[in-house]
Amino acid sequence: MNILHSCRRTVLSVACILSFLSFFPSTLYASEAKLQIPSEFRTAPLFFGQTGQDLLLVGSSICVLGLLFGLFIYTRLKNLPVHKSMLDISELIYATCKTYLITQGKFLLLLWLFITTAIVMYFALLAEYPTGIFVNGVEEIVSGYPPYKVAIIVGFSLVGMAGSIGVAWFGIRVNTFANSRTSHAALAGMAFPCYSIPLQAGMSIGMVLISIELLIMLGILVLLPGNLAGPCFIGFAIGESLGAAALRVAGGIFTKIADIGSDLMKIVFKIKEDDARNPGVIADCVGDNAGDSVGPSADGFETYGVTGVALIAFILLAIQPSHLVAMGVDQASATSLAPIIQVKLLVWIFVMRLLMVITSALAYFGNEAWAKGRFSNKRHFNFETPLTSLVWVASVLSIAATYVASYLLIGDFKTGATSTNPDLWWKLATIITCGTLAGAIIPEVTKAFTSVHSRHVREVVQASREGGASLNILSGLSAGNFSAFWVGGVTITGLMAISYGFSQLGGTGAGSTGLASIMPAEAIFAFGLVAFGFLGMGPVTIAVDSYGPVTDNAQSVYELSLIEEVPNIKQELKRDFNIDADFEQAKTLLEENDGAGNTFKATAKPVLIGTAVVGSTTMVFSIILLLTDGLTDTLAIQKLSILHAPFLLGIIFGASIIYWFSGASCQAVITGAYRAVEYIKQNMKLDGGSRASIEDSKKVVEICTQYAQAGMFNIFLTMFFITLATAFIEPYFFIGFLIGVSIVGLFQAIFMANAGGAWDNAKKIVETELRMKGTPLHDATVVGDTVGDPFKDTSSVALNPIIKFSTLFGLLAVELAVQLTKTDHNTLRVVLSVVFFFTALFFIYRSFYGMRIKTAT
Repeated sequence: MNILHSCRRTVLSVACILSFLSFFPSTLYASEAKLQIPSEFRTAPLFFGQTGQDLLLVGSSICVLGLLFGLFIYTRLKNLPVHKSMLDISELIYATCKTYLITQGKFLLLLWLFITTAIVMYFALLAEYPTGIFVNGVEEIVSGYPPYKVAIIVGFSLVGMAGSIGVAWFGIRVNTFANSRTSHAALAGMAFPCYSIPLQAGMSIGMVLISIELLIMLGILVLLPGNLAGPCFIGFAIGESLGAAALRVAGGIFTKIADIGSDLMKIVFKIKEDDARNPGVIADCVGDNAGDSVGPSADGFETYGVTGVALIAFILLAIQPSHLVAMGVDQASATSLAPIIQVKLLVWIFVMRLLMVITSALAYFGNEAWAKGRFSNKRHFNFETPLTSLVWVASVLSIAATYVASYLLIGDFKTGATSTNPDLWWKLATIITCGTLAGAIIPEVTKAFTSVHSRHVREVVQASREGGASLNILSGLSAGNFSAFWVGGVTITGLMAISYGFSQLGGTGAGSTGLASIMPAEAIFAFGLVAFGFLGMGPVTIAVDSYGPVTDNAQSVYELSLIEEVPNIKQELKRDFNIDADFEQAKTLLEENDGAGNTFKATAKPVLIGTAVVGSTTMVFSIILLLTDGLTDTLAIQKLSILHAPFLLGIIFGASIIYWFSGASCQAVITGAYRAVEYIKQNMKLDGGSRASIEDSKKVVEICTQYAQAGMFNIFLTMFFITLATAFIEPYFFIGFLIGVSIVGLFQAIFMANAGGAWDNAKKIVETELRMKGTPLHDATVVGDTVGDPFKDTSSVALNPIIKFSTLFGLLAVELAVQLTKTDHNTLRVVLSVVFFFTALFFIYRSFYGMRIKTAT
């Protein structure tokens, strides 16, 4: 209740502070309020005699097919055979997950009030609103949108947040169907169903997630008026970013409190993995879904939306008649040509998104047919093999579709009244391809540091033989550091460099034939397309990420079901399911499959993290357009340099925020895990029955939820107020801040994610390949895994939505600050920046001193 009271008081404070801004008229050059979809989108027959609106309306049927695909697999999973002992456990996990998600949803509504306050103040009182009334040929502009339009914008922020929660809910329902069915299928002793069922669950989630995301964005683009669609895109993106950030942070804290609390009991009491007598195991299973299903589903939903909105904002703000005139186009032609270029690129981007639904489905069916033919009769195979081939098949199909669609849609790109550029289509397609390749290459590089077959992971095991937990931890840190260089420094930077090279083909001056002929800062657009291409295999990327929580839960469900102790179980399985049960083989398959799940959870993380950072460059550029009057103010442009002290200081301060965040998120896990371990040790009953009581398990879940919410509250409010503070201190300080957060966040996230992945699979090697559970070597790897837990599943993964939230919300915040400067109210701006900064410091203080372990003394 104290948190709820603090939340309400803070909302009122923000409302009072921002109400000062109502006294100032808006005179901004370019803003999210001016993101208007050109009328040519609805009127000009630019695509096979069809308008952009007509083409995308037809394309929306692909989203419907994607939804039907996802729901068909959902139904098929639900109807798969499963023994009652396993079904009961999976349904208990789902019921607890559902309660957790409802609790988090209510809490999210309170956090949403903070964002809503800022959105309402800006759009209702400050934003420039074109009335559609012309006086002497000039459209009349007033300050503030009509109330009903403000309500629509706010409504779409709620739709964005609800979308994140909705796909997360669907994800836990599908995964808790699949976990018990996978455990049951393993009883037959054949490996293929253990791979096929988790992948089906992942494809179902991926298809539904992408299809819903696209349907909402197409609805905004096609159904809303052009002058309202842009702001609604921003509202939608901020809402889904809030939902993803909060669910990622809270889910990451919850799952690792439970995981550490459960794992340490193996050392303390010398019990087996997922021992049913351990009250922490149910919480651990719930955490697998809260952290590895709820968080990634919400994160994936937000990632696809925010990356699209970033490109939409760039296209609408950057492609202007003034630039075309500078490229040698006459004024009249430039005025008519700019909106045509905008429409062509907007439709092209949405068609690329629609195609990934088709290519992912084709890749899945083709790869599944190949995998079934090769592995269906095998009792063992490397589970990573068909998952890897699926990623590459989807990548190749996506690249082929990109070139074909680009040629058909923008092959005749006009760059003047009578001139066309026949080369732009393949340059843009190649730039997207750099990102699509990244979606396949990054997992391969990541596996070199996290797979059970990796030399780095085996080095962690070897170091643990003589050096125990100490050398285990040091070796994992080494793997994480190496991976940050190879994934971030070589792979991501290298592909961005290639995209930059293609963006420069054709020159940059007047008469150029490259991207510069239609837009300024063409390299920034290229980086945005790379981020867009990262997601070119959308449903497949989500599917291989979702594979992990199912395989992890499947192993736990098997142990918790106590199926081997059911009287006459072999006869029952033969009679009811025609299964000749092989319990030892089933346990081996589930453990090996969990290792593959760990690997592919690890491979998806750098893809999403890289998307956040590469894509944020496009959004930051929108802020730069605002501050430099569309890159025409040379004095302002000069401030984008380390020679301008606030810009440099912003970079340094932004970098420091990453280290606070890493510490704050881990601190919440440390304190929560302490309380969980304390409770479990006091209530572990090894002699009083075969399983822990439901009441004890629920208490552990309650502890996890309590500390997840407390940690999320402090972290979110810090990011909210630090974004406002840095934007109000000085705009170029804020740009530096975003750059520092993005760059350092990228490498910190990759380092932590892959170090954690190495520790996790080092433990898996000891358990499955070496069969050394309960030994000092196993104890050492368990300790390393508990260090890696908050690294890989709390801090690193939550940096992705945190980076995007600060950038998106920063768009609005910096406009408020610039407005104060332009109206000569610098004193008020400084006062507000100080108030916001010290409010942020208060929550930063609370993130440690309010979360530390308290003892009776």
